[in-house]
Amino acid sequence: MYNIGHSSSTMVQMGAKTTTITECDMLQQETHLLKDGQNEQVTTNYDREESQFPVSKQEIIWTNVVFITLLHVLFVYCFCNYFFSTKWQTYVWSFIVGGIGGFGVTGGAHRYFTHRSFKAKLPLQLILILCYTVSGQNNIPDWVRDHRVHHKFSETDADPHNANRGFFFSHVGWLMQRKHPEVYRKGKTIDMSDINNDPLVKFHTKHFLLFKMLFCFIIPVLISVYALNENWAEAISSLAVVRYVLNLNFTWSVNSVAHIWGSKPYDKRIQPAQNVVVSIVAMGEGWHNYHHSFPWDYRAAELGGYSLNTTTLWLDLFAAIGWAYDLKTASKQLIQQVAVNQGDGSWRQEPETAHARDYKTS
Repeated sequence: MYNIGHSSSTMVQMGAKTTTITECDMLQQETHLLKDGQNEQVTTNYDREESQFPVSKQEIIWTNVVFITLLHVLFVYCFCNYFFSTKWQTYVWSFIVGGIGGFGVTGGAHRYFTHRSFKAKLPLQLILILCYTVSGQNNIPDWVRDHRVHHKFSETDADPHNANRGFFFSHVGWLMQRKHPEVYRKGKTIDMSDINNDPLVKFHTKHFLLFKMLFCFIIPVLISVYALNENWAEAISSLAVVRYVLNLNFTWSVNSVAHIWGSKPYDKRIQPAQNVVVSIVAMGEGWHNYHHSFPWDYRAAELGGYSLNTTTLWLDLFAAIGWAYDLKTASKQLIQQVAVNQGDGSWRQEPETAHARDYKTS
């Protein structure tokens, strides 16, 4: 559901085209998706019966277990020992670096590279890749493949962080063991041609470890030490440990918290839910019931405004200068129809002007 074609209905706002997915477009899409989904479910069930692979038999990756555990122990140590001795300027810088890395994940890896919910000119593509590097996560092809598989086979054995296996597994446990065979099997069916043929992504992936060490750890710490006159211990503690661990857990919370707790105003049949706390820490990614219902929407939300969706704020600013364009959104009529037909009853229609200052809506 993440690759939805353009509608013939377009509009120009803030100097950028906003493509609206209309009710007619989506009804046609849903008909095909429903048939495909039914076929995939039959195939998935058949494959499960054939594989007979208990999830408990997946091999533990002990190096990951040790590394992730020690990283969080170090986080507690650094937080407790350097919290009061760190300069306030370093805290501000850590917040900025965290926001840069967060936007790289939400606006870059997620909304741009995975869902192609908008198009980006070369300067913005470079910014998105650079910001994503600051986050210090996996390379872009791995991130995109995992997330596309997650959307197509959500909450099945083919979902890399299947929330049906519990909070710990969906949050971080999935990184501590080999993926279920279904993840590999279904992952081969995902179209990755756009990522594999992207020259910027290929260059970034080729030199990924170098870029990650430089932009996620070394440069932020050096700026803190030499520009802010921070001590090495406090700089490393706040930027290379505390900020990094928080960034990771904020991202992971979308896979765990937002798949377990919250309301489901758009589709009560799925597990992703609306979670305000996740939206705050993950820059607008917590409106997850909406996102899984309309994954092509560049806003990843209907409501919330810029204060609870800073990723959309930045994308709208880039759209204003023409670097982001063809931003896809779901029409209000489609949103209402889906919510009324499939939601849990918590959806309420908002006044036309309620979010006029927050979002570019159609």
